[in-house]
Amino acid sequence: MKKNLLFFFFIVLFFSGTAQTGGDRVFEFLHLSPSARVTALGGQLLAVRDNDLALAAENPGLLYEGMNKQLSFNYNFHVADISNGYAAYGHHSKKLGMTFQGGVQFINYGDFTQTNEFNEVLGSFNAAEYAIHVGAAKQLYANLSVGASLKFITSQLESYQSTGLALDLGAYYRDTSSNFSAAIVIKNAGITLSSYTDNNREYLPFEINIGVAQKLKYLPFRLSINYRNLDQWNILYDDPNVIDQGPLLGDSEPQERSGFAIGMDNFFRHLSFGGEFLFGKRENFRMRIGYNHLRRAELKVANFRSLTGFSFGVGFKVSKFRVEYGRGSYHLAGGVNHLSISTSLNEFKNKRKQ
Repeated sequence: MKKNLLFFFFIVLFFSGTAQTGGDRVFEFLHLSPSARVTALGGQLLAVRDNDLALAAENPGLLYEGMNKQLSFNYNFHVADISNGYAAYGHHSKKLGMTFQGGVQFINYGDFTQTNEFNEVLGSFNAAEYAIHVGAAKQLYANLSVGASLKFITSQLESYQSTGLALDLGAYYRDTSSNFSAAIVIKNAGITLSSYTDNNREYLPFEINIGVAQKLKYLPFRLSINYRNLDQWNILYDDPNVIDQGPLLGDSEPQERSGFAIGMDNFFRHLSFGGEFLFGKRENFRMRIGYNHLRRAELKVANFRSLTGFSFGVGFKVSKFRVEYGRGSYHLAGGVNHLSISTSLNEFKNKRKQ
């Protein structure tokens, strides 16, 4: 059994290709937040498991029987008529002792005007990308579960098309006595089946991520910390047009940085932080705040203070539906608004019985 697992892990890494920096990979929309809750908590949430089916898109190891017959609908409003979303359904099989999920992830870039080199209008075209998710997870031990999700991806950018297959592998550990949890996820390991252009190998946005979460004992609060790109240390982007490389959160005067400062900046670019306040006996009202240092470091405007990199949101339950809102600040000019609605078909079944 151990030999089979090692062989499988080697195959996954082989097909993942070499580590690439941003802009060199296709299907980057797979990294977008799947839900308003994730958006509000900094863009990643790997080590929290409850009745939120959308979290399985972040880590398939989070699937469990509590997500049986759940429906989740998520829509993200971007700027310039760009939008992305994710919809999923969960099912638990008692016979197999496994929980399954199927979902669709998409991004629509809107309509474009098609012109020639003389700026003559020839018509219009659109661009969109889709990924179909099929995943499953199993509880191996009382504190450990593992899962996998297979994704078929298709991209249509005007007359250019590309397709691919990607695999996510995730593990989730929880210590119920201390309310501590941890997770590791291998994301988007796979290959392209067809490319936008002939004889051009394209890489998927492969990455290895880890996360931890701690729920406090005497305060209705849970802190989550996620580390992205465990497979690649240097993720710095040095913009030659930007001199200001101030402290972690600051927008200070231009200054020369030491090697230690550069290393710390690179380290924190891997991290995202999220805090969630859980109010009520059943935690039906939640307030959230998050911070993503990579987003702030790359998208802030030098010498202008802003909330770039920060995020916040709220979630509450109304009757049989859970409604979530999240806002992520991407730039001085504004941010994105994410809306999620989820429910469980079991609640409607129980209502009919009453």
